[in-house]
Amino acid sequence: MSRQIAFLDFDGTITTKDTLLEFIKFSKGSFRFYLGFLINSPWILAWKIKLISNQRAKERMLTWFFGGMPLDAFQHKCNRFTATTLPDLIRPKALHEIHLLQAKAVEIVIVSASPANWLQPWTDQLGVSLLATRLETSSQTVTGKILDRNCHGKEKVRRIRESYDLSNYDHILAYGDSKGDKPMLALAANSFFKPFR
Repeated sequence: MSRQIAFLDFDGTITTKDTLLEFIKFSKGSFRFYLGFLINSPWILAWKIKLISNQRAKERMLTWFFGGMPLDAFQHKCNRFTATTLPDLIRPKALHEIHLLQAKAVEIVIVSASPANWLQPWTDQLGVSLLATRLETSSQTVTGKILDRNCHGKEKVRRIRESYDLSNYDHILAYGDSKGDKPMLALAANSFFKPFR
């Protein structure tokens, strides 16, 4: 029996919106969300014009909104977000594809730049694996920094190869929706760009 594996990006591919932004709105409310982005707009602009990395800009926003927050309180918000808000962001076609792949005994791995804190409850419930950005903690407190590297672009490929021996699989599939997914899509025999729109 052939072994197959599918790697799926999450934000924008499986979801209709970026879940990091939606999680900040959920946690802090719209006013504090827009205020925070206004105050930090120089950092966002610096990232847009490639003066700073995606990771540095992301850490700035995570630190601004969540730095110093107790881990248990942060995880509680993540769990509530996953249970109450995330289901409405999932593309029905993406969920249907995941169920079809599962029915064919394809191993499924979600590969995401979003933090694992709100993705893990969803992937656990669905019975699929997860490779995602991990947040640094210190003394059971969220620092806002990313542990190791943001799971984006070439880092997705590095994390995949670190976790899976691809030579053990007869067929590889990949799904994505952005330039940051192209290195991962290049791994696959069959790749799908924006397939669920």
